[in-house]
Amino acid sequence: MNNTMRRVVIGTAAVSMALSVAACGKAGDKSSSDSSSSSSSSGSKTIGLLLPDSVTARYEKFDHPLFENKVKELCPDCKVQYANAAGDAAKQAQQVSTMITQGVKVLVISAQDSAAIKSSIKTAVDKGIKVVAYDRLAQGPVSAYVSFDNQKVGQLQGEALLASLGSKATPKSKIVMINGDDADPNAGQFKAGAHKALDGKVDIAYEQSGLWKDTVAAQKMSAAITQLGAKNIAGVYSANDGMAGGIANTLKGAKISGIPLTGQDAELAGIQRIVAGTQSSTVYKAFKPEADAAAQLAVNLLGGKDIKSLATQELTSGSGDKVPSQLLVPVSVTKANIKDTVIKDGLYTVTDICTADFAKACKAAGLQ
Repeated sequence: MNNTMRRVVIGTAAVSMALSVAACGKAGDKSSSDSSSSSSSSGSKTIGLLLPDSVTARYEKFDHPLFENKVKELCPDCKVQYANAAGDAAKQAQQVSTMITQGVKVLVISAQDSAAIKSSIKTAVDKGIKVVAYDRLAQGPVSAYVSFDNQKVGQLQGEALLASLGSKATPKSKIVMINGDDADPNAGQFKAGAHKALDGKVDIAYEQSGLWKDTVAAQKMSAAITQLGAKNIAGVYSANDGMAGGIANTLKGAKISGIPLTGQDAELAGIQRIVAGTQSSTVYKAFKPEADAAAQLAVNLLGGKDIKSLATQELTSGSGDKVPSQLLVPVSVTKANIKDTVIKDGLYTVTDICTADFAKACKAAGLQ
């Protein structure tokens, strides 16, 4: 081999090696973001799932895995990119931007703040991304919404409170009402439904927002006791189980017992309080049907399929957008129907509920 030919061969080999090293480096440089639960979303079949917080037990334990499993069932070659806002609206907006950059084709989002997320949703839609509002009706040009009939949820809560009060449900009976976060449009719908059931039948003597936080709800309950007097409170409306936990602790500390306390979400701790008698009711919004419905909407939108047969209703969001909606039916849960709801559906087992601290109460409730 002459010198010229030798230089060509060596040069070609060097270029080839450099390209191989660069390619390996590029493959290894994919950062694993803390918001990602799946492989790279650079493909054309990637769906983003954005949930609002990790304080509410349902999102991490149920919504996320149920949604991802259903997507895999419906579309085996689809990928799900996941992020949780941890209660931070600004963080959620950044997560939308990240998913846009990563190339997701559909975003399923439960907004931490339905108004604040509007501009992020518009940016996503302008990039050709379809957006499904999940559980909370976000503002902006969303393609579909799936949730429960939220006014019905509030109505069920109010009716359960009245039923627990029995003969004490009079226009003079003083009720404390702790609502959800005003930034969540669902909170306003729960509130409206509860007022529909309660107004004129009891005296809502103290009403505040608990911001979906047990600590805030506990503080509000303490303020209500100071204002109204412990002996004058007939019952408490709590918009969800998380806040009900804080309220129950405050009631216990004030030596108030035997009064109704509502909740929502059928959290395990809420069910256990119902068994123990420190909470009177919750509302079960079956997580699997909601997650499954969202997954079906997302996969249909990803494939350019029609969603009219799924989203058969139309709701108007806070931004005035008309949104095709799929609304599921909630169920009130009391001690009497725990077996026929959350246990029957496999949400919890008797063993989950009836731990050592609740064994005696479970036996009395007929669960063991």
